[in-house]
Amino acid sequence: MTLIAHISDLHICENEFDEDMFIKAVGEINNLQPDMIILTGDITNDGYYAEFQMATEYLKMFEAPLFAVPGNHDSKNLGYQSFEELVGERSWKLTMDDNLTVIGLDSSSPDESKGRIGGPQHMWLEHQLDECVVNENFSIVALHHHIISIPQTGRERNVLSDAGDVLKTLTTHEVDLVVSGHKHVPNIWKLNNTIVVNAGSLSSKKLRGRINNSYITYNITDDEIEIFLNNVGGERFLFGKYAKNVL
Repeated sequence: MTLIAHISDLHICENEFDEDMFIKAVGEINNLQPDMIILTGDITNDGYYAEFQMATEYLKMFEAPLFAVPGNHDSKNLGYQSFEELVGERSWKLTMDDNLTVIGLDSSSPDESKGRIGGPQHMWLEHQLDECVVNENFSIVALHHHIISIPQTGRERNVLSDAGDVLKTLTTHEVDLVVSGHKHVPNIWKLNNTIVVNAGSLSSKKLRGRINNSYITYNITDDEIEIFLNNVGGERFLFGKYAKNVL
């Protein structure tokens, strides 16, 4: 079994960041001992270099390998440069020993809330997914912006501008999981054979209604995918359970 923790929207800064909630979440996730942690952006609130410096210290608290993509907040104020210097590459590919491939995409655009994958990155994505199909790998694509509108988030303003093209690539390649954040509202859609999961905010004070700070965990076995929603310091429950794709 592979266990993955999915966190998003930390918004590390002086005012919007709930440090106590973050530290509590770190303890819970470390106790789970996941094989990896995927962080789908908005690590910082304003992309300032000092915020990234703070963030790198907080992220060191996690014991599992952590892989991150930037969010729109991370790309403010030249933050896309700070991300590369202090966090890592903005787009990447990771293949684990058990034929599982994770692809990270940068959907952010400097100083804009809206998201876009763009032509060159889209071509790169298609090439990576072609290899996943040939090798029969379980495939996960991680990005910050949602590719399908999410309930309880009000008027839609910043779904990916090229969401239609990206969705076609993801579904025709039968990507198993697409994981993202951005809206601070947990949600699952299933489109054809692709499961699309949005995480809530791990540690931001900017929450909608009665929605809690939370994170997602994925138990991936040979036969199925179990998805759990974990409210930080509270209830954990089964969010979805699906049979694995057979390529």
